[in-house]
Amino acid sequence: MSSFSLKLSIMFAIFSLFSRSNAQLSATFYDSTCPNVLAVVGGVIEQAAQNDVRIGAKLIRLHFHDCFVDGCDGSVLLDNADGIDSEKDATPNSGSLDGFPVVDDIKTAVENVCPGVVSCADILAIASQISVSLAGGQTWEVQLGRRDSRTANRAGANSNLPSPSEGLANITSKFSNMGLDTTDVVALSGAHTFGRARCVSFSGRLYDFQSTGNPDPTTDATYLETLRQTCPQGGDANTLADLDQATANDFDNNYFTNLQNNKGLLQSDQELFSTTGADTIDIVNRFANCQSEFFDSFGQSMIKMGNISPLTGSNGEIRSDCKRVN
Repeated sequence: MSSFSLKLSIMFAIFSLFSRSNAQLSATFYDSTCPNVLAVVGGVIEQAAQNDVRIGAKLIRLHFHDCFVDGCDGSVLLDNADGIDSEKDATPNSGSLDGFPVVDDIKTAVENVCPGVVSCADILAIASQISVSLAGGQTWEVQLGRRDSRTANRAGANSNLPSPSEGLANITSKFSNMGLDTTDVVALSGAHTFGRARCVSFSGRLYDFQSTGNPDPTTDATYLETLRQTCPQGGDANTLADLDQATANDFDNNYFTNLQNNKGLLQSDQELFSTTGADTIDIVNRFANCQSEFFDSFGQSMIKMGNISPLTGSNGEIRSDCKRVN
């Protein structure tokens, strides 16, 4: 390669990185090209919710797991194919990430109205906001204009996504790597105010926490016994437990009250409040005491997360099928 060609290659790489990481999304992006997109997405989700009360939590988790791997580019939706190792098979996703058929239904409905216009990455962002709103949470202006990747990154999914049994320092570090601060950690964790988790995600806390042979000492004793009944030793690891036993299907601030009462289901949840000296404690207390403050922060953090390294302009593509590249 000539010196001039090498310089061109370097300049192009720098430009691509800059355009991806500094792209400006807009709440009005589809106003002229697909003005009814929010209504179309909402209609499909409302229908799906009649058969699956968990669909909202599933969809917002898809958006989260998408954005934490090479940015919000719809890569999490891709199936295995030539040159594509699906992120669906990564350890944090395999057997637990769900909602894909509803995303396909949304994509079909949107394509019928605005063919070739709305990206799968944007569908995940829109679906997350609508899911929260339908469950009693707030609305926010979803920023749009993302395009879809032509690749997936299974290794990135294995390394970047927080684990439910991970300590606070590691989780905070992974968020920080994405440009998200401590308030974002606590606010976005508040999405666990609805949905379910499998026993395999937290059963270690119930019987042999960190190989001590004892349960996690930060777990409320009565809550511990309830969870042990749901997840007995040697039982079905895929049995589901409510992330918030009080209002399992509602988007509210009970998640934070639960943490104050040592009733966080996942280790990664409870550590937000039970880690001595952690900056997260004051934030948990604020959100527990004021639901509107949580709602405001959650919306801001969702916008911030949704702006992680989007593909825009001529980068990527608009997939006609979210499961495969065009």
